[in-house]
Amino acid sequence: MNDPGKARVPNGIGAPVRRKEDLRLTTGRGRYVDDLALPGMVHAVFVRSPHPHARLAAIDAAAALAAPGVLAVLTGADYRADGLGPIPHNAGLMRAPDVAVRLNAPPIATTHYPLPTDKVRYAGEPVAIVVAETIAAAKDAAELLDVSYEPLPAVTHVADAVRPGAPRLWHEAPDNLCIDLEVGDAAATAAAFARSAHVARLDTWVQRVTGVPMEPRTNIAEYDAATGRYTLHTGSGRGVAKVRLDLAQVLGVPAEQVRCVCQDMGGNFGTRNFFYPEYAVLAWAARRTGRPVKWTCERSESFLSDYQGRDLKVEAELALDSEGRFLAVRGNNLSNLGGHAASFVSLQKGIGLVSSVYDIPAGYFRGRGAVTNTVSTTPYRSAGRPEVIFVIERLIDIAADEMGFDPVELRRRNLIAPGAQPYANPLGITYDSGHYAEAMNMALKLADWAGFPTRREAARRRSKYRGIGIANYVEITSGAPRERTEITVRPDGRVELVMGTMSSGQGHETSFAQLVTEWLGVPFECIDYVAHDTARVAAGGGSHSGRSMKLATTIIGQATDDIIAKGRRIAGLLFETSEADIEFADGRYRVSGTDRQVGIFDIARAAATRQDLPAELRGKLAAISDQILPVASFPYGAQVCEVEVDAETGRVEIVGYAAVDDVGRAINPMILHGQTHGGIAQGVGQALLEHSHYDAETGQLLAASFMDYAMPRADTLPALATELSEVPSPTNRLGVRSGGEGGTTPALAVVVNAIVDALAEFGVRHIEMPATPERVWRAIRTAATPR
Repeated sequence: MNDPGKARVPNGIGAPVRRKEDLRLTTGRGRYVDDLALPGMVHAVFVRSPHPHARLAAIDAAAALAAPGVLAVLTGADYRADGLGPIPHNAGLMRAPDVAVRLNAPPIATTHYPLPTDKVRYAGEPVAIVVAETIAAAKDAAELLDVSYEPLPAVTHVADAVRPGAPRLWHEAPDNLCIDLEVGDAAATAAAFARSAHVARLDTWVQRVTGVPMEPRTNIAEYDAATGRYTLHTGSGRGVAKVRLDLAQVLGVPAEQVRCVCQDMGGNFGTRNFFYPEYAVLAWAARRTGRPVKWTCERSESFLSDYQGRDLKVEAELALDSEGRFLAVRGNNLSNLGGHAASFVSLQKGIGLVSSVYDIPAGYFRGRGAVTNTVSTTPYRSAGRPEVIFVIERLIDIAADEMGFDPVELRRRNLIAPGAQPYANPLGITYDSGHYAEAMNMALKLADWAGFPTRREAARRRSKYRGIGIANYVEITSGAPRERTEITVRPDGRVELVMGTMSSGQGHETSFAQLVTEWLGVPFECIDYVAHDTARVAAGGGSHSGRSMKLATTIIGQATDDIIAKGRRIAGLLFETSEADIEFADGRYRVSGTDRQVGIFDIARAAATRQDLPAELRGKLAAISDQILPVASFPYGAQVCEVEVDAETGRVEIVGYAAVDDVGRAINPMILHGQTHGGIAQGVGQALLEHSHYDAETGQLLAASFMDYAMPRADTLPALATELSEVPSPTNRLGVRSGGEGGTTPALAVVVNAIVDALAEFGVRHIEMPATPERVWRAIRTAATPR
């Protein structure tokens, strides 16, 4: 393992550089969509269904249209009449390097029009848009819109949705199932279970949560009648290039007629990565009204309409021999897709990693996804992986408890050895590399696991019940395989870096610049990052699945190599010497063995001004790298959580937390530690607090404000002890794995493991999430008396 803190070049790779964007953001100079005020801009309000499931009988817009200041009231019927298309979710299965699955039936893609015409399928689905001169006028007019609904039976829980006789959401999905797949070897797994000495079982539900970014979604759409061009100002983590293509498809126009602009973004976590109905409706409304149209999502509206995450029902088993060796794992995953089947990503990504970092010879899982009368679920931070890591880590703790093994030693006995890499897991994924035992040992040491018994005794004297838990994890970083960069070295001493990713807090403006500084030898401060406007960004896959840095190292590396090579040719001509005699280092070209040298910015000036250079060397000193790289890497690590429980109130206090993440190569350790801290908070929030709770009887979302949706706060967590491990991945230029999602991935499991350990003397063997004080209090009182 390398020292994460050492860097060869000041502000280069490995340096803990302070984020260059932070000064702008912390001094009020950030620029968000809501900050824009365009000439002639008008305002929109969406009218949303109060019913979770109902036919749309009629919409009477007369009173709303007659209200002062109203410019338009538009419905799904108007949308369809204008010939606009459905949202191109393109829900389907990912290709290699993600796990290959066997389908038990063809996947069903539900058609998602931004404004429905037949029926609504979740409470909060938009049915109309009101556009007026002011936001107040739009809100007043929205109250006058008369929508007639014919309520239908609703189903919100996925287990209920697949039962016989459940309300049907879509004609094309008569049993509400949209995907049914399997991975692994069912026969070999059954044989392993038949000869096992013990089987640990878990029936659980990983509850639904939502991203709750600090900045609610805001969009402004413009239409230029003279050119037929649309402009959408938005905040999308998937990147402006992807939004542009999708919006053009919905509008039925060439992509060249659509421009997408995104400045700063106040959080994402996957919530903003998919196409929203509002994008299409606002662009259409701008064309219909001839005015720029702005919509700002209010917080309660955000809870109702933002895509949500998780919501997985799992039945799983782990087979062991008498010595505690894992023999096989099997189970069923049932994913709640929401009202529209927008994505199968989380189901597929998770199901391939159920065996995690453990040497399990056989495995079989079935995965299904069903629609319900809820908001659609899409990939949410570390899509699918926290759920399955929760399952396998809980199974291991259950097995340790039932068989009398130490939970750490049981894990250590079954970890995949470094020499076994590359390792084909039993579900169809091949890991590239990893020192899993070393990462676990680092976490144990960081948490002072050995000193826990003393701390437990001290807590007991204070009438508190102390527990400790451990969880290992592995992830896969794949995502959209195409990425593009354009790098230009300018004669004025600046370097422009154009990329197709979109930062929502990851620090791209800083860490990508560190790559350029390292390889071109230019000052870190001179690099300008451009990623926010399709007028400049031609392609790119955005930020998701831990893909950004892994792909950036390859394409930025190639582009800088090409720039250096072109500059070497120019330098050879300037010095009238062989190109082979030109060395490049620290941003300067030198003739070997002499003091003759020239800087890279001088070379850029020569390329721009010297007419005696060959035609292919004149112009910009620039390079483009546009590559498709369908290659995964596999971040991994371990976390230890220590809790104290007040048995009288059920309150859980996290008193210690340690995390080790192997990121392959740390470009900026400071940013990576920050990503880990944020990821831990997000995982802890789900383990203890968060739940997008839909009432099973009414279908209504009961957690639609911060009064009902509990969030982690600063005092929820202690000081976090985090370390980075650097075992390079062999799949990319720098050996980068990923560092943005590892904090979240094992957090659900490690917190619950710690709580169950604290409650073990009461006879508690498992607790569901969120582990609220009430749930913990009830678990204590319904379990056996203290031992």
